[in-house]
Amino acid sequence: MDERRTDSGIELKPLYGPGDAPHDIAPPGEFPYTRGPYPDMYRGRPWTIRQYAGFASAEETNARFRYLLERGQTGLSIAFDLPTQLGLDSDDPRSLGEVGRTGVPIDSLADMETVLAGIPLDRVSASMTINAPAALLLLLYELVAEQQGVPGAELRGTVQNDILKEYVARGNYIFPPRPSMRITTDLFAYCAEKLPRWNTISISGYHIREAGATAVQELAFTVANGIAYCQAAVDAGLSPDEFGARLSFFFNAHNHFLQEVAKFRAARRLWARVMKERFGATNPKALALRFHAQTGGSTLTAQQPENNVVRVAIQALSAILGGAQSLHTNGFDEALALPSERAARIALRTQQILAHEAGGTDIADPLGGAYALEALTDELEQRAWELIGRVDERGGAVAAIEQGFVQAEIEEAAFRYTREVEAGERPIVGVNEFAEQEEERIELHRIDPEAEKRQLERTARVRAERNAAEAAAATERVREAARGTANLLPPLREALAAHCTVGELCGVLRDEFGMHDR
Repeated sequence: MDERRTDSGIELKPLYGPGDAPHDIAPPGEFPYTRGPYPDMYRGRPWTIRQYAGFASAEETNARFRYLLERGQTGLSIAFDLPTQLGLDSDDPRSLGEVGRTGVPIDSLADMETVLAGIPLDRVSASMTINAPAALLLLLYELVAEQQGVPGAELRGTVQNDILKEYVARGNYIFPPRPSMRITTDLFAYCAEKLPRWNTISISGYHIREAGATAVQELAFTVANGIAYCQAAVDAGLSPDEFGARLSFFFNAHNHFLQEVAKFRAARRLWARVMKERFGATNPKALALRFHAQTGGSTLTAQQPENNVVRVAIQALSAILGGAQSLHTNGFDEALALPSERAARIALRTQQILAHEAGGTDIADPLGGAYALEALTDELEQRAWELIGRVDERGGAVAAIEQGFVQAEIEEAAFRYTREVEAGERPIVGVNEFAEQEEERIELHRIDPEAEKRQLERTARVRAERNAAEAAAATERVREAARGTANLLPPLREALAAHCTVGELCGVLRDEFGMHDR
């Protein structure tokens, strides 16, 4: 018997018919938004081409942003280096050798000013992939915008701000889960007042999938995390109709084309019912899930890297046919290094070809009604509900993470997948099938070794030139706020404006909240 299953264990029939998808489906723009959040989808709102970039230094990252914007990118996506993600300044001894390696280093207002120099923040939206120190980076962005004369009410973009997935997938956390949730909901409240057009969180399934999760696990654990954030916001006195309208999601576009399209549709249906039934939301903007997608980094191969151009195109098409609101396409060389300028241009052109030549913006949910797709959408939704129920039984996402349940589920799935690849049961072209003896040579992007030195010099200059008494007083106000219950963002903003560094302020919060160590 030729049995075939997806990575989620869903058995695929050789043929689907009307009996596999008998129900009527609401059109795009109507609850439960299976077919898309907007009636005309890309005809009225084309997806934002948001290529992820950041490396070496603020100057070089600014140059890459300008390069991409000049060639048709429609939104920024800022990658931060590992020390920044962990709330460490570049001159911290623990940062040695990591400064600028996986993103741009941001220690102070001076760095953010340089990254955004000459970029009109009233016309460009920005996505920032930052979590534990998310509030600090958003405040720096707001301060630079004000220098440009752009008020917070006009700023558009997203800050990832999803700390729960760090505990289960990426490991870039600082504080324990519960004080981290406080910072997250403080950011929700601050943006409701100061940055009303800003998406206050990007609840991320992407990294969960990158850690080895299946499509069902990506769906279920992402939605479960979203439930935890909503409950924390409600407990803090916020309205689900108001904060719910500013939530966004971030999903992985992986290899199994039909399963991925179905996953995105199932995600909208799951979330609409969560917001309506669990939180009583009635605002359509709070009910309709909007998401950014990125093609699967873990699917890229170092062997025959040009094959990745094809993988990325197929994955991008799944995100488009699944109804993504913004999209990043990976460079074909990213299994080997940060993307070269050539690879970044090919990735950008991939999206533009899908939009302008392949008819990607012509029809809303063009695969809707396809028997196999509707059956897969139903199956993914049902299995995700079952897994969400298991999280609920353990007290919700935060408790399930503290108990290690989510981590164990992902680890088991990752082990199973790796075993299948190594046994040749899951073919990977160029790796365990159709391999070549000779390696392909491609030109890789190289980081300037002097960039780290220049960064340390700028941070030292900021400390030397600031008003020391003003910075010390602002730091103490952050400490006082951390010990109380007031919103942390106003005193953090004052401290950043006084040229306190990200590492200094995270150090204060470490003193008060402790560190998560698991």
